[in-house]
Amino acid sequence: MNKHGNCGEQNCVDVGVTAHVGECNNVITPPILTPAGTRIVRLPVTLQELTVRSSLVANIHFPEPVLEIKDIKKRVKIIQCRLLLPGVPQGSDPFALPATPVNLFIKGFVRKNIQYATPSSNSTADCVSSELRSLTVDVPFECVTTITSFLTPPQRPFFNTRSEFDFFRAQELGHGFPEKDELLSSDLSQFHQESRQFYNQLPYCELIDSHIVEWDEAIDRRPLPNHKPFEEGTFQNIVEKMFLEFTVKILQNQQVRITAG
Repeated sequence: MNKHGNCGEQNCVDVGVTAHVGECNNVITPPILTPAGTRIVRLPVTLQELTVRSSLVANIHFPEPVLEIKDIKKRVKIIQCRLLLPGVPQGSDPFALPATPVNLFIKGFVRKNIQYATPSSNSTADCVSSELRSLTVDVPFECVTTITSFLTPPQRPFFNTRSEFDFFRAQELGHGFPEKDELLSSDLSQFHQESRQFYNQLPYCELIDSHIVEWDEAIDRRPLPNHKPFEEGTFQNIVEKMFLEFTVKILQNQQVRITAG
């Protein structure tokens, strides 16, 4: 309750008065362990770590004249990281590496927050007054890279199977055929099938780090009007060239045999 001991128009809990902030005591609690012996557990296993490099070019338009760029904050975001593994039939070794390299498809974008100064209307011939603004844009990228070796073999997916079967049936031929003759075949009015589906573990990625080198250049810079400082100017369009480098870890949930002590 609050310091008055009731709930009126004010909050029932006045954390600024009654909440205690200080040192709390603790006691170590022994963990509950699995019995000793060999166990099979499902764990994320690292298949490979890759440093991927790509180059980007983008045209960026500002909604207002830009006097100068103050800062650019960047963040790489991956929205798709898909390892394409060929399947194997049931009964085959799923950890046998493919005969050919496998491809990793990566898709994402670089989020850029551009802080810039735009001139205000009260600038004079001696000085330029400006306001700080920001523009956030996404520069997309998409690429495919080839993986030729793995730290741990991936578990390849098993093929789903579907098999049809029929039953023999003898049918009368009807009018115009000898009575002793019959149609020997299967019954087209029936359909029989056996199917099996495998729910395989899909490899996934984690983003470890990124490195960006960029070069931005204005392509429409013009001097300020009304004889304002001659060396000053504004622009609204830039061309950006970017070298992008990032590291991804490829993982897959696999069953691993461990020994519990």
